[in-house]
Amino acid sequence: MNEHKTGGEGVWFGPAAIWAPWRLAYIESLSEEGESSGNDGKGTPESSGSFLLDYWRRPECDAGNHVIERTDDGMILLNRYPYSNGHLLVALGDARPTILDYEPEQRAALWALVDRAAALVQRTLEPQGLNVGINQGLAGGAGVPSHLHVHVIPRWSGDTNFISSVGGVRVIPAALEAMYERYRIAIDGSN
Repeated sequence: MNEHKTGGEGVWFGPAAIWAPWRLAYIESLSEEGESSGNDGKGTPESSGSFLLDYWRRPECDAGNHVIERTDDGMILLNRYPYSNGHLLVALGDARPTILDYEPEQRAALWALVDRAAALVQRTLEPQGLNVGINQGLAGGAGVPSHLHVHVIPRWSGDTNFISSVGGVRVIPAALEAMYERYRIAIDGSN
């Protein structure tokens, strides 16, 4: 049996390994600074070192990058490595590392986009709750510390289930492409 024990004899922690080959592209795309290195995940010379900034600069690639909505100030997109189905990221086009690096008008534009993202999640997925948050700086858990972004995460009772609490992994049952289509249909239907 492929399991391991911890905390004393007979205490089952879970499987020794979870097979997740789709994560390799993400791991290989990390630059020395710990940031994702661009649209193609290969650190191309055109990459800024922030996939968010690269996406912002390439609106013609929005569908492939799962950018759901874009305004003059920023964009709403699916998190490629979500905590739950429909996990969105919100970022301004102007890449700055901290919330206070933005001018008050920019912060207002960011929160207006967060409002739009939260409303979109509510309308599209009807979750029982939301987590909205910022991971600022490496010590704060930011995956892209040079480009502040906000996480909007739909939640349901039971979404942290047996496999999450015992196995330490989350099960994401919907493909990103399917979730992207659901959000796009919701946006198109509201215009």
